[in-house]
Amino acid sequence: MRDGESELRLADVLVESADTLTDGFDPEAYLRWLADRCVELLGAQGAGVMYTGEGEAVQLIPGTREQHVVHDLLAVQRLGGPCLESLGTGEPVPPVPIDARGAGARWPAFAERADLHGIAGTYAVPLRSGGPTLGVLNVFVPHAPRVDGSRHELRVAQTLARAAAVGLRNHRTHAECRTLSDQLQTALDSRVRIEQAKGILAERWGTGMDEAFDVLRRFARRERLVIDAVATQVIKGEINSGAFAQDSSEPS
Repeated sequence: MRDGESELRLADVLVESADTLTDGFDPEAYLRWLADRCVELLGAQGAGVMYTGEGEAVQLIPGTREQHVVHDLLAVQRLGGPCLESLGTGEPVPPVPIDARGAGARWPAFAERADLHGIAGTYAVPLRSGGPTLGVLNVFVPHAPRVDGSRHELRVAQTLARAAAVGLRNHRTHAECRTLSDQLQTALDSRVRIEQAKGILAERWGTGMDEAFDVLRRFARRERLVIDAVATQVIKGEINSGAFAQDSSEPS
């Protein structure tokens, strides 16, 4: 990560990580992409994400490199591991060697499984940027962590994790705004149809708009229909005036 080409690649990945406002955005595919970019940029053996969202069920999302191995290492952490530690503190877990004094002393079950898979070291960083922790990015390396280089690798992983957290939160905000906009548009369209139906009935009966609305509302209640559905039928001419006889004293 110290040469110019690698720095440019990191910049490209950070730009790509912001592209979360597209239709059909899939958080799971996005986090798998994040794990793959970590492997690419950090020379890792594998990487994956323990994703919690905001109060959602935990998802284990390995990258495509050594996918089964990474999934196994994420799953075994129900008994303890770097992901759970980072989730609990909201802080990164610096590189830890997979040996008796390192991971073995802190998370025995995890360390035993990692050793079986030939993992020599691991570190984890929270998916967090000024808000709740959305999950943890866990990186697995085939070499024992080095004091000098490992700090740099951890910072790169933190940068990617923060960028991903921003992207995920932006997507959620965008989705919520679109949902609200759709709901408001639906309510507006419904109101327009009801007003149109009121006008049709008021003109037909030579009565006021309020009286026409009362008839629509009573008819909808009697037939157990949504008033918007009744208004739509009136506009399309699918309900004749006689159908409202029980709900109006106006001439049919």
